[in-house]
Amino acid sequence: MTTATIKKSKKEVSTTSGGGGGFGARVVLFNDNFHTFDDVAKQLVKAIRCSYQKGLAFANVVHNTGSALVYKGHFERCEAVVMVLEEIRLKAKVER
Repeated sequence: MTTATIKKSKKEVSTTSGGGGGFGARVVLFNDNFHTFDDVAKQLVKAIRCSYQKGLAFANVVHNTGSALVYKGHFERCEAVVMVLEEIRLKAKVER
């Protein structure tokens, strides 16, 4: 399960996306000044099979903090997620 935290006026809201349990690997998405929120959200929908709204929430976290953990799961699946994100030249990496 993937979780991103969004701070809104002294209150934290958690967004969750699909993905297996904590299998030791995770995908971190990094901010850039090239892609729009829409670009990022649509690619996240494709890569991690989340809703468009959750994709926008992740894009917001990335924009405001510089990076976000967007997926956790098996290492091979994380590699596949990064490959999809990189299709439009988003910057992402797999961490163990």
